[in-house]
Amino acid sequence: LQSNGCCIGPGFAEESIEPEEETIIKIAGNSYLVSPNLPDFHSCSPGWSSAFYGAECFDSEVHSYMKNLGKQKSSESQNIDAKKVELEQLLMMETKNYRKTIKFYQKLLQKERSNKGPETKSMLPKLRGQLEEMKSKVQFLELVKKYVQASQTQIVYAEQWGVESCVLPTVIHSGRTDTMNVAYSPTDESSLLLYYNTEKHQCNNQNGIRVLQAGTPLGLMAYLYSRNAFLEGYVQQFLYTFRYFCTQEEFLQFLLDRISSTLSSASLDPSTSLAKICNRSFYILQAWIEDCYSVDFATNTNLLYTLKEFISSKVVPLNGYGEHLLSMLEDASARKSGSAHQWSSMEKCEEEGEGDRKTLHSLCKKLSEDISRKNFSWKLSKGMGPIAQYQRERLYTISSVLPKPCYNGFTEEFPVSFAKADEVGPYLLIEYSVQQLCCQLTLLQQEVFNKCHPVHFLNSRALGVKDKCVAVQKAVSTETVSLKVCNLFLSKCTQDQYLLQLLRNADSISTWIAAEIVTCHTSKLQVSLLSKFLLIAKCCYEQRNFATAMQILAGLENLIVRQLPAWKILPTKVAEIMEELKAVEVFLKSDSLCLMEGERFKTLPTIPSAHVLAMHVQQLETGGFTMTNGAHKWTKLRNIAKVVSQVHAFQENPYTYTPDFKLQSYLRQRITHFQDADISALAADNCANFHQIPAEKHSRKIQDTLRRMKATFQ
Repeated sequence: LQSNGCCIGPGFAEESIEPEEETIIKIAGNSYLVSPNLPDFHSCSPGWSSAFYGAECFDSEVHSYMKNLGKQKSSESQNIDAKKVELEQLLMMETKNYRKTIKFYQKLLQKERSNKGPETKSMLPKLRGQLEEMKSKVQFLELVKKYVQASQTQIVYAEQWGVESCVLPTVIHSGRTDTMNVAYSPTDESSLLLYYNTEKHQCNNQNGIRVLQAGTPLGLMAYLYSRNAFLEGYVQQFLYTFRYFCTQEEFLQFLLDRISSTLSSASLDPSTSLAKICNRSFYILQAWIEDCYSVDFATNTNLLYTLKEFISSKVVPLNGYGEHLLSMLEDASARKSGSAHQWSSMEKCEEEGEGDRKTLHSLCKKLSEDISRKNFSWKLSKGMGPIAQYQRERLYTISSVLPKPCYNGFTEEFPVSFAKADEVGPYLLIEYSVQQLCCQLTLLQQEVFNKCHPVHFLNSRALGVKDKCVAVQKAVSTETVSLKVCNLFLSKCTQDQYLLQLLRNADSISTWIAAEIVTCHTSKLQVSLLSKFLLIAKCCYEQRNFATAMQILAGLENLIVRQLPAWKILPTKVAEIMEELKAVEVFLKSDSLCLMEGERFKTLPTIPSAHVLAMHVQQLETGGFTMTNGAHKWTKLRNIAKVVSQVHAFQENPYTYTPDFKLQSYLRQRITHFQDADISALAADNCANFHQIPAEKHSRKIQDTLRRMKATFQ
């Protein structure tokens, strides 16, 4: 049962869309086709779950439940509003019962722990089983709710314009002015696309279904127009991976040629193939802008100008969709310009709009916390306590005199007024608790992570990212990285290099941690800092902030830090955390989708390790992308899209800790201060980093040596 999705399964278009008359609207003497309710212009981006789950986003059980929902009598027709009302009532009732049962279960647990009431021991297993059933039912209803909500998006309307596979050659030849360096001689589908048969999907009322295996660049782009391409996840997977076989300019030209050649014919007969090709082109273009504006259009001004010029001159005079696309481009550009405030406003909207979902997630978390921890292959401590409760009243600290930060990243320059953090040194780290530091480091990491896109993790080998502890050398600037080595994208394809900034930030944090430790002037302070960082790392990975946990591990595994005498006097329980962190690292490297297993990623925030994820993608990129006949392996591209889609999945569920701007200011300054530090040079200036022989013991050794030498001469 797959949840957390916003796409819908195959066959839904036939089940949920009422037979409505197509609407022809006339503006300035020109008529054009508009889908029912189209003026609302909802989002039509399929979302990460479409790329991750594909055609299995919703199973047959959801389909059958959806058919019967909202019907009072078997003879009544389906109505989406009736389905929604009934579903909301059922979900509210089941959630209420689930909450009451959890409270009753907690009371029984307290009685059992206090040895009151021997009958509670026999009741607890039965009640636990009932809770699991109720939890599954609530989650299933939430999944059906997503299914119903999907019926009100433009994804369904986009599927109205899908064509059968036999019409795909017509899609190719509807725009003969393509500039792609691909021959147009093949006209049959078999020369464009390769399929294999499967019996898996029975919910389509078919004995079998053809699954796309490979295709030429033109064939893969033409498949975007096929029936159920949105619903089966192909469109989202294509938007993540098309750069392996065509450039952004070629893809845009492909869409514009289809629109240009069919725009005048679309208003004549909505049922014709040309009308479907024209309208599907608009939806594909909208999905591309919604999902990939930051990585394709924002970084390529020529591409953006070409699109705006075409819409203004060709589309707007004939079709009302042109104004909508121009408005989308303006909004996306404004969001990109105001990226400094984008995350904070989005987080507020999510907190307000997803209150019910947060409540359900908190209920699920209460029951499954202990059980779900067993999904990990290492032992987790339960003694850290609720991390979010640290914001209770605390003592006045020196950090309160620090000014509020006014910058966005770790690597930006700081004004002179921020120099006080260097005077404070590492002592402020000792003053704050583990939970406080864990929370604020997590928020800082989240700020950087939420600016990345799944496409950023593709073709990372060409950016110089390697399988080393330090993935990117700090001395190499972003602009000087050579793209000629191991470049899997087409040579003219523009690639956003934000991944390098993400990895350099991670490297800066690791260097800062090592520098803080080696600059401590006493062994006692070093032990305190080592313990503090180990406990922070443990707290981070238990809160699923694997990025910061791995950054701390990299800092502690620095060759100079590992040789410090302080490790020998570190408490045993604290020293064992180092082995736990190494076990976490092995776990993260074991499987590219290990963080997407189970139910935890759906209810708990997660920040993956950027370097580990990039290495997983590199492993999937190993090997050829084409078959012997020149067709590109879509199964390979689909697997890559599935792995990188988890970036958007994790970004949907943010951490909601209360930010401590003073502490964040201090941490940012310390990280920036040490980001280019030479750890060996810093360690050489500190005698606490060397093994010291006690003076009395040393003098006794000299005296004993002199006695032995004197005895030899006698």
